[in-house]
Amino acid sequence: MAISERGKGQSPREQPPESPFSTPRKPTYGDLVSNPQVRKWAKRGIVALVIGVLLALVFDLRVGITVAIVAVILDTIRTARLGSSVEAWQKSSAVERRTERQLRALEKHGWHVLHARAVPKDIEGFSDGKIDHFIIGPTGIYAIDSVSWDKRLPVRALSHKKLYHGPKDMNAQLDQARWESDQASKLISAQLGYQVPVQASVAIYGPAISWKVLRVRDVDVYSGGRARTYLRRRAKILNGTDIERITKVAERVLPPIYKKR
Repeated sequence: MAISERGKGQSPREQPPESPFSTPRKPTYGDLVSNPQVRKWAKRGIVALVIGVLLALVFDLRVGITVAIVAVILDTIRTARLGSSVEAWQKSSAVERRTERQLRALEKHGWHVLHARAVPKDIEGFSDGKIDHFIIGPTGIYAIDSVSWDKRLPVRALSHKKLYHGPKDMNAQLDQARWESDQASKLISAQLGYQVPVQASVAIYGPAISWKVLRVRDVDVYSGGRARTYLRRRAKILNGTDIERITKVAERVLPPIYKKR
């Protein structure tokens, strides 16, 4: 069944239940003050102002303004390279942040990306599963796990059924990724009333990969640096309305993982 096909008995215009987390409201002054991005820019502006004033007093106004602007630009670049927009990841693996940076460009073109999402096991709680990046875009829905492997050991695949990193069998990691994507598909499909396939994939950083994209045990495997290209290489099957609808449901059924305190 095509992904845009509606279930029996559903009107083509019928909308899924609205997520309580996406209910629009007017921003308040408290929202502005508590916004980490606003606080970051305020701090950056204060530091630049102090530097500018000091240099203007020692040298002249032109030097102070120039150095202050350069300081803001350099700090912005440094933060973009080292930081993450996901609070839960501030102390997590660098490879997850590398994939996140690739995905930022897609968000400007209608893609929706959810990072660090828990995979519910049952009504009693959650499993240990985590989808590093859950992406909804024109070419479909994807669950990406970013992994870092020893670059000194080769990666080999046998008959699309087995994956090895050096002598180590990596099938368990692929099976875990496939289980996570299957669970996400079931949860979202149950809410929407029609089948929503989610493709599992593993982005590998470290060792050289001899192929572009290879499907092993129903999981797409590729070099981490190809994550963005991998997502865009397929034919478009979803429109903007489909993407918005699926995203709202995914935000509700795949809750974010927060940093442990």
